[in-house]
Amino acid sequence: MKKKQTDRLRIEKVRGQGPKEIFGKNAQKHDKSVNNFSKAIFEILKKDFPTLEFRFRNSITKKEINKKLNSVDSRLGVTIFVAKASIKPDGGIIEVKDKDEKWRIVLVCEAKHQGKDIENISKGILVGKKKNQELMVAGNAIERCHKNINEIRNIMIDEKHFPYILFLQGSNFLTEPITVTKPDGTEVILKHDVGSLNRIDRLTSSNYSLPINQNSCENIFITIDGKSVMLQVISIYTNPTEWTINEMLPIMMNISTTSLRIIGLI
Repeated sequence: MKKKQTDRLRIEKVRGQGPKEIFGKNAQKHDKSVNNFSKAIFEILKKDFPTLEFRFRNSITKKEINKKLNSVDSRLGVTIFVAKASIKPDGGIIEVKDKDEKWRIVLVCEAKHQGKDIENISKGILVGKKKNQELMVAGNAIERCHKNINEIRNIMIDEKHFPYILFLQGSNFLTEPITVTKPDGTEVILKHDVGSLNRIDRLTSSNYSLPINQNSCENIFITIDGKSVMLQVISIYTNPTEWTINEMLPIMMNISTTSLRIIGLI
């Protein structure tokens, strides 16, 4: 309990006294907040672990990823067509220098917001071509995140941890039914198991359908035909409404410290 209180107070301190570039007027926008919050976690890690060296990067090049793959097995990492190709996760990449002076990934965050049904219904806004529908059929924009997940897996192919967090927000990522009240008092029930609305199953393929809202940073080992196979699992967290700083930062800090523990630095 004491540790949780300390973490909460530390995060509150960063929120209250952090630089404006970290917590500016756009910090609560879901598509931007995860990058700002990652930078806050970067600052917290530097203060909490002064003997360790951290760095923050916004992107990783395909060349670097291929180089890592090829160093593990010469058959890998030999194909590239766009020399300047890179990946750029929403929350950037936080790394730490290990005891062998090598940079190791500590945290990668992605944020996806899809589905404004809760907001529209609560405001009495109708949608659709004829503006006569309460619900909008879910789109497929979130499928783009699979590329970044796979590329981080590639560069972390020899790691025993996978600190990739996917923050989902919106009515397309419900995990249980939710009731929304219209301005006239009428209640609308949004169901979480309707294919036209829910898109979360398209992302659980990246965590082998493990439970949502849990720390899955430590790799899983399974046995197939007597051989051990390592699975790298993303940690999926979902919220029907807007994520807040108080909700996101503890999750990000928890994943980061798990990484440091598995690397052997704490």
